Amino acid sequence: MEEKQHVGSHKMQIVNRNQGMITGVIDVVSFDLSEIQLETELGMLQIKGSDLKVKRLSLEKGEVEIEGQTDSFIYSDLKKYKRSKESLVGRLFK
Repeated sequence: MEEKQHVGSHKMQIVNRNQGMITGVIDVVSFDLSEIQLETELGMLQIKGSDLKVKRLSLEKGEVEIEGQTDSFIYSDLKKYKRSKESLVGRLFK
């Protein structure tokens, strides 16, 4: 089976472990005060910490700004996650 080639780029900039800008974001899978899960161009990204907030979200540009104390960033393969095809905005306005 041929592996899917990723198009686009993914960049993460974190300032003082409490502010961040992430690009290459396809979708926000879930978020709460202790964890944010993002689908990115390069796989799933799990951000753990405390008082986490999604400050700004632009799925058209593929950008997310976060704030709060970040403790860890964990990448994993998309195949490990089962999720609905609806975007976060679609799930919020049901």
